[in-house]
Amino acid sequence: MLDAEQRRRRQEAEEALKESEERFRNMAESAQDGIAIIDQDGLITYWNAAAECMFGYGRDEAFGRDLHLLMVPARYHEAYRKGWAGFRRSGIGKVVDTTFEMEALHKNGHEFPVELSISAAPIKNSWHAVGIIRDITERKRAEQALRRSNRFLRTLSRCNETLVHAGDEPGLLRDMCRVVVEVGEFALAWVGYLDDGGLIHPVAQSGINTEDYIGDLPIDCNDASGTCRPSVRAVLSGELQVVQDVAGADCLTWRERALACGYRSAIALPLRAAGAVIGTLNIYSPEVGGFGEQEVGLLSELAGDLGFGISTLRVHAEREEGARKLEKALADTIQAIATTIEARDPYTAGHQKRVAQLAAAIAREMGMSEHRINGVLRGAEIHDIGKIYIPSEILSRPGRLSAVEFSLIKIHPQVGYDIVKEIDFPWPVADMILQHHERLDGSGYPHGLGDGDQIIPEARILAVADVVDAMVSHRPYRAALGVDAALEEIERHRGILYDAAVADTCLRLFRDKGFAFI
Repeated sequence: MLDAEQRRRRQEAEEALKESEERFRNMAESAQDGIAIIDQDGLITYWNAAAECMFGYGRDEAFGRDLHLLMVPARYHEAYRKGWAGFRRSGIGKVVDTTFEMEALHKNGHEFPVELSISAAPIKNSWHAVGIIRDITERKRAEQALRRSNRFLRTLSRCNETLVHAGDEPGLLRDMCRVVVEVGEFALAWVGYLDDGGLIHPVAQSGINTEDYIGDLPIDCNDASGTCRPSVRAVLSGELQVVQDVAGADCLTWRERALACGYRSAIALPLRAAGAVIGTLNIYSPEVGGFGEQEVGLLSELAGDLGFGISTLRVHAEREEGARKLEKALADTIQAIATTIEARDPYTAGHQKRVAQLAAAIAREMGMSEHRINGVLRGAEIHDIGKIYIPSEILSRPGRLSAVEFSLIKIHPQVGYDIVKEIDFPWPVADMILQHHERLDGSGYPHGLGDGDQIIPEARILAVADVVDAMVSHRPYRAALGVDAALEEIERHRGILYDAAVADTCLRLFRDKGFAFI
């Protein structure tokens, strides 16, 4: 009875084992991941259907073969040999019971990324390795596409920042090329402008081998041998041009130069300003297929933004140039008026020019903006324009003036104000002229304005500068009093007749900073 019972139990165990093995084979064969088992000699003892599809080897080809020689690239073999000896003895190893990524080798010779999980299994008194292998090619592609997309988005964002902060056109183009290369991780970016003769001239570039590649430019769009270039096609057609594999491009001279410089794919995008194509933005990648559909869309947006930025800067530059010309014409007109005034009063020749020099220096020392300093300068240059209505014999009389004659002199600020008040100066020139003889204590003229805010800052500066030059200069009725006397007058009446801050600044210029009239 005992032998029969043992036989029954043995038979049940064998049937259970067969059933278990059948379940394993069914699960393994239906698994989406490849499953391989190797014995203590590294030879394949199990190879499922998914492994067949993944590596290209059928079961008959795989069984009994050294797995590492079959599917592992040679660069991993040394590490395998070092770890396998210990695994054979103990079933323990650095990669056992872990999941890691590596490159695997297909039957046709190409490598592809896999995720590999290895565990140890004791079979017939020896350690076997069980590997579960997942092809992660699509996952890696998705990750790469996401990284590339994020890189392009960062590039677009940084380029937009560059556009916002651009101060001039050459700087904008230079910085855009630099950002495209540094943030976008491209090999080369360059901008070419199209001239009226059909030549594309490089105006900005950044990247590797720029001198070697840009060396044969400009490109003649009228030369038949050059029309195959992406940049020329982009300019002539007004459409972007993408070359995903430079090695397969049909433009021989361009292809050979690009490959020699390490460029494997390229895109050329037309640049438009004021509705016309003015040039091209060219970007080169060190990788084949460096420009996906989404990336091409983002770069098209970038080219559009760059064209808009160029247009905006050109309009701004034209306005600034117009403003400079207008300001120069205004300065010339003011100088002509000043010359006319001083021609009628030879004893005060150069007075307005010297007052303007000191007034501008005071304004600058007080920290005024360049715009306000320029206004002080221009107002000072014609502050005595009202004297044009005063008879020249009064202006040049060597003796003391009568009360009536002095009353005529005192109206010159009002007359000057009336002359210029309708002129649309970008500064308060009319008020400067009107108030330059007003004093803080109300003793000035023509309106006896007091302190407070009635006298504008520019007029307060002009008042001090006017007094200083009047005292250091020769007059028909007296000799020059000298700088020391003038500074004593300003110091004695600071905060009484003259603005204290202006007076202190004037004194500092002369005493500490060596100011002198030119």
